[in-house]
Amino acid sequence: MRVVTAAEMREIDRRATAEYGISGLVLMENAGFRVFECARRVLGELEGKLVVVLAGKGNNGGDALVAARHLVQHGAQVRVILDGDPAVVTGDAGVNLEIWRRLGQRLYLLQDRNGIQVLQLALMQADLVVDGLYGTGFKGGVRDRARRAVEAINEVGKPVIAVDIPSGVEADTGAVRGVAVRADHTVTFGLPKLGLVLEPGASYAGELHVVDISLPRALLEAPDGRYLLTAALVRNWLPARARDAHKGRFGHVLVVAGARGMLGAACLAAKAATRSGAGLVTLAVPRSLQETAAGFQAEIMTLGLPETGAGTLNRAAREQIEEYLGRVTVLALGPGLSTHPETAELVRELLPGVRIPCVLDADGLNAFGMKDRGTGAAAPEIEGGFPPGRPHAAPLVITPHPGEMARLLGSRVTDVQADRLGTAERAAGEWRCTLVLKGARTLVAAPGGPTYINPTGNPGMATGGSGDVLTGMIAGLMAQGLAPKQAAAAAAYLHGRAGDLAAAERGQAPLLAGDLLEKLPAAFKEVEAGGARV
Repeated sequence: MRVVTAAEMREIDRRATAEYGISGLVLMENAGFRVFECARRVLGELEGKLVVVLAGKGNNGGDALVAARHLVQHGAQVRVILDGDPAVVTGDAGVNLEIWRRLGQRLYLLQDRNGIQVLQLALMQADLVVDGLYGTGFKGGVRDRARRAVEAINEVGKPVIAVDIPSGVEADTGAVRGVAVRADHTVTFGLPKLGLVLEPGASYAGELHVVDISLPRALLEAPDGRYLLTAALVRNWLPARARDAHKGRFGHVLVVAGARGMLGAACLAAKAATRSGAGLVTLAVPRSLQETAAGFQAEIMTLGLPETGAGTLNRAAREQIEEYLGRVTVLALGPGLSTHPETAELVRELLPGVRIPCVLDADGLNAFGMKDRGTGAAAPEIEGGFPPGRPHAAPLVITPHPGEMARLLGSRVTDVQADRLGTAERAAGEWRCTLVLKGARTLVAAPGGPTYINPTGNPGMATGGSGDVLTGMIAGLMAQGLAPKQAAAAAAYLHGRAGDLAAAERGQAPLLAGDLLEKLPAAFKEVEAGGARV
């Protein structure tokens, strides 16, 4: 499902009117009616129910006024409280304000001397609140009486439906600079806005309803841009399996990973590759760990490599790895490798010559260290910095968490988190790779787009080994022929869905990376059968 900025949505609305003759009043009527329908589903019987509708001066307020009218027509009692001077409400919103008055309905003003007290009393008696204060054009912080109104809505604890976007959430970023309405439902029109699917805005939106208001389908579709991952989208990417298929058709993943004390990361990645459908998986580890690794899962082949005295891979392993790469389809490099200087040097020497698709994660990324914060140049010991030179058309997928991303950029985690989307898209373009920026609402960006936003997953997945599972999944899906950005996006979705299934059964706090592996078959089955809700 495509996700848009406020400006992109305004352009769609403009073209609907200019090119198709669909007036703003028609769009507003349809939008308000969709909000009314949501209210009716929440409340059930409307007769005698009290609904408090907060309306701003713009089109968002006009949508709320339409909803208020339909609620009254179906027997509800409605208190409309306007934020602002009625004299400045013009255009389509002004038309609906006049209709409200001609129906003989009272209008309360938030700016009146006792406006806040009127609102607080109405909220105490309300069965439902409709938030139409601010729309997608809002930026900055909610101030003055509007701020007090938002605080009152949040404090009263009544069900809230937000019109298009919760007031106080920025449509392009999801940022909340102070207070914002915490909605139980958000009815958004035509397409979801970025601020509704990025954190923290997504947490304020509640259940998101993307509704049709008769915008032409041709205006809503685009080949690039940003997309919210859905089960249907992922299902279309997953490869079908012919009845006469054999393991050779589904690729061979080589996982180069592990060190003394961190073998678990390597084993999790390898098992995830098998669980994601790879035909064959070989786990390459320091020689002293091979026997232990071989006992982890019978279906995984193992390869012992030269090691340092600390039980990590040494530079002599390069020749053996390069020879083995000629037999496999995809390389996964990094989980649990350690940051031992010789192992890091191995990674930096190996990666530039890899001519097959590669997933680079964890200590594979850490091998490229940190850029100098003052100059942006690579650290002296890392010739060329990141990304390393790569053979033409050899796809690279990197999967940094915010800390690793900050180290690669020579910036701070707070800078990365303040603009996750922009950071991921810029880096993917500059580094010419598929970039998976992990975290709440994991992002998958690729040069030239599109960018995918993942809605699955939960805080319980913030546990050691979770990222290693994701690395193995991406490699396993690429081995079966998925394009890097599709493999990364599908893996992110299924990884999060497995986490959600595990959390539903066991709770979030006790969640382990191994629980994700256990639930992967159910996540795949759910998506393939079309049963996933998201």
